[in-house]
Amino acid sequence: MVSLIISILALIAGYFLYGRFVERVFGLKDNKTPAHRLRDNVDYLPLPTWKVFLIQFLNIAGLGPIFGAISGAMFGPSAFLWIVLGSIFAGAVHDYMSGMLSVRHDGLSISEIVGIYLGSGAKYLMRIFTVILLIFVGTVFLVGPAKILNGMVPDSIGVWLWVGFILVYYILSTVLPIDKLISKFYPIFGIAMLFMAVGLLIALFLGDYEVPELVVSNLYNMSSDPETTPLFPILFVTIACGAISGFHATQSPLMARCIKNERLGKKVFFGTMITEGVVALIWAAAAMAFFGDVDGLNSSMRANNNNAAWAANEISLNMLGGIGGILALLGIVAAPITSGDTAFRSARLILSDVFKFNQGKVKNRLLISGPLFVIAFLLTQIDFGIIWRYFAWSNQALATVVLWTVTTYLVYENKLFLISFLPALFMTMVTTTYILVAPEGLGLPINWGYCGGTIATAMVSVAFWHHIIQRKKMTLKL
Repeated sequence: MVSLIISILALIAGYFLYGRFVERVFGLKDNKTPAHRLRDNVDYLPLPTWKVFLIQFLNIAGLGPIFGAISGAMFGPSAFLWIVLGSIFAGAVHDYMSGMLSVRHDGLSISEIVGIYLGSGAKYLMRIFTVILLIFVGTVFLVGPAKILNGMVPDSIGVWLWVGFILVYYILSTVLPIDKLISKFYPIFGIAMLFMAVGLLIALFLGDYEVPELVVSNLYNMSSDPETTPLFPILFVTIACGAISGFHATQSPLMARCIKNERLGKKVFFGTMITEGVVALIWAAAAMAFFGDVDGLNSSMRANNNNAAWAANEISLNMLGGIGGILALLGIVAAPITSGDTAFRSARLILSDVFKFNQGKVKNRLLISGPLFVIAFLLTQIDFGIIWRYFAWSNQALATVVLWTVTTYLVYENKLFLISFLPALFMTMVTTTYILVAPEGLGLPINWGYCGGTIATAMVSVAFWHHIIQRKKMTLKL
C-alpha cells in the first residue's frame, strides 16, 4: 500500500512542479481565447472552469483508466511506474501542449495543427486517420454499452433498441450547442467516476486487501504468458489513457473552444491527465488486491476471456457494496457513451475545419455529422473484435505524431524542446516495436522487434531533424 500512496503523491507533485515548469516553457499570453473571440454559442462558448475541467476529464477518460489499468495490472507493479512517469512526463505534456496549441490556433482540430507544423502531407494523412479513428471509437461505444445495458436490465427491450436510443443521444449531443447536453450531464458522470475511484481507495485502506509493492524484486513481467506478451512494448500500449493517449488530442479542441483564458490551461489539460493517472493507479491497485494478487488477477481474467468489463463490475459490486451497482452502471455504461458522443462531435469539428463549413446553423451541423452516423450504423453490422485490437497501437501512434508536432513548435519558438522530444522518441520506439511484434502486427520475434524498433526510431529522428532544417532554410529564404 505504501507504493500506491507514494505514486499518488508523486502525481500530485508532478502537477504542481512539472506542470508549472511546462506552463513556463510554453509561455502564457493575455490574448482573448477563441471562446470569446469566436463565440458562436454552439462550439465556441465560455464555460465555468469547473465544468470545463469535468467535461475534459470525462472526454479523455471514458473507460481508459478503468479497463486499461485492469489489463495493465496483469503485468504487476510495473504498471504503477508507467502510470506515474507516463502521466507526468508524457501524457500531461502531450495533453497540455496539444490543448494550448489549439487555443492559440482558434480551437483548430489536431489534424490541422499537425499540418501547420509538420506540413500538408501530414495534415491530409491525419485528417483521414483521425476521422476514421473517431468513427471506430463512436461505433464501438455505440454497440458496447447497448450490449451491457441489455445484459444488466431484466426483461430487456433488446440490443438494437438500446442501440437506437444511444444513437439518438449521440445525434443530439453532436448537433446541439455544447451547453445543452454535454455541459449538463458530463459533470455528473465525471463526479460519479471520481467518487467511484475515491470509494475504491477507501475500501483498499479499510478492507483486508494487500497491494503489491513497487520494489526492484517486483519489476518483472508478471503476466501469465510473458513470452507472447513482453512487458515492453505491450504494457505501454495496454495502459494508454492512464498514461498517454492520442485520443486525448482529438478531444482537447472541444474545451480549447470553451476555456476562458490561457492561465486555466494547466488545470484543464495538464490537471485532467494527472487526475486520470490517479484514477488509473487506484483501479490497477484494486485489480491486483481484489483478486488476491497479480497471479489471481491473471487467472481470473484468463477464465473470463480477459474481459476487463467483467473485472470492473466484480470489483465495483464487491468492494463498494450496494452503491457499487449504481456506480458500476455509471462507470461501465455511461463512460463509453460519453466517449462515443464526443468522438462524433470531434469528427464533426475536424470535417468542418477541413471544409471551412460554418457550424452556426443546425442544418450545417447535420450535413456534416449525418453521414458519420450512417457509416457508424452500417459498421455496427460488422464484428469489431479484430478491428478494435488495432485501435490500441493506432491510438499510441497518434500520440507519437502529436508529440513530434509539439516538438516542432518548441524548436521553431526556441523553447526547451526536450520536454516533448524525449517522450516522442520513447513513444516512437513503443509503437514501432509493438507493430513489429504484436499478433495484430507482423508477429516478429521480440529481439527482431527491438532491433527494428530501434532502427525505425533512429530513422524517424533523422527525418524529423531534416524536416526542421529544411523548414528553417525556407524561412530564411523568405
